[in-house]
Amino acid sequence: MQDAIAGVTVAMVALPLSIAIAIASGAEPAKGLVTAIVAGFLVSLLGGSRVQIGGPTGAFIVVVFGVVTQHGYDGLVIATFLAGLILLVGGYFRAGNLIRLIPEPVINGFTIGIAVIIATSQLDSLLGLTVAGVPAEFLAKLDVLWSARATFSPASAFIGLLTMVLIVLFRRAAPRLPGLIVAVAITSAIVAIAGLPVETIWSRFGALPSTLPWPELPDVSVSRIVALLPSAIVIAFLAGVESLLSAMVADRMISGQHRPNAELLAQGAANIGSSLFGGMPATGAIARTATNIRAGGKTPVAGLVHAITVLVVMLLASGLVGFMAMPALAGLLILTAWNMSEPHKWRIYLAERRSDVFLLLLTMILTVLADLTIAIGVGVAIGLALRLQRRNVPASDWSEPER
Repeated sequence: MQDAIAGVTVAMVALPLSIAIAIASGAEPAKGLVTAIVAGFLVSLLGGSRVQIGGPTGAFIVVVFGVVTQHGYDGLVIATFLAGLILLVGGYFRAGNLIRLIPEPVINGFTIGIAVIIATSQLDSLLGLTVAGVPAEFLAKLDVLWSARATFSPASAFIGLLTMVLIVLFRRAAPRLPGLIVAVAITSAIVAIAGLPVETIWSRFGALPSTLPWPELPDVSVSRIVALLPSAIVIAFLAGVESLLSAMVADRMISGQHRPNAELLAQGAANIGSSLFGGMPATGAIARTATNIRAGGKTPVAGLVHAITVLVVMLLASGLVGFMAMPALAGLLILTAWNMSEPHKWRIYLAERRSDVFLLLLTMILTVLADLTIAIGVGVAIGLALRLQRRNVPASDWSEPER
């Protein structure tokens, strides 16, 4: 019974977050729900952690947006399918044990960089700016947003900021309750009742589907596989790292022990399953996993109930979901980005040895200004070189993140 309650609680957190992540990634809102349902179910069914919750996460927004912009959404589906195959191969060859070799400053650096990109990508929705299209490049994006400052909407800014305030208040006053969905519901209701000139999911995307799509794959060719393979490798890397970090956090919270290679196999199956239903990349979601544990989840049943609950909402209440206000979802994502960056640990990061601070800042800057693939490749290469140079540095003692 406790697992069922935890599953429903997590679903209420996952619902607005999955939609917001899909929109920020350049996809339709329904794609986030499909990912939470299919991938979330498979991660809990097959995973190496008893309490892991899977679904779309903020870490994927940058790479997903880039793939959709370059190759279209069908290209993302192919890249997700390929990433699933890579994760299956990684799990078979026990690559889950290699997580210890990835330098912590690299993980912290690209996570902060991703948080910066997510936050800036939501400014147009938060402030109600009217822009024809926001470019993927960071500096060009800032230029476009500044040029559209004359279209600022006080109503949109009010709804977005109010949502953020309510989320923080609910998190402090009632941490066990799904404050995300309550805050978004309250501000979206204000928009509907007061008739405020604020965009909603329905006004921008139309009605949400009330059924799951049939499984299928878009046309695949050798040329497309070659073009999408670098993106697939990045997706697989992020999915593996994020899921294993989340499982390690869960172990600390429940005094348990996850199976890293089984977790990689589950992530591979989840991403293949998500792509077959037209979903997005998925991984273990640290915040949702922590919510599951705090709500009393102890077995994979909670994760299965979470996926089924999101499915029920999609089947029976998609019309209500369409009333969610876009500035409310933008505020939710900006707050998520802030939590991802873990500002309470910045002072600790800066107090580390200078080489680690340099590695963190380099990875962060490359993530924001260049490309996530470059940032990860350069960061891991330099980090491993530094570790080989030191030789006697003890293994990283992972602290519990909030991202």
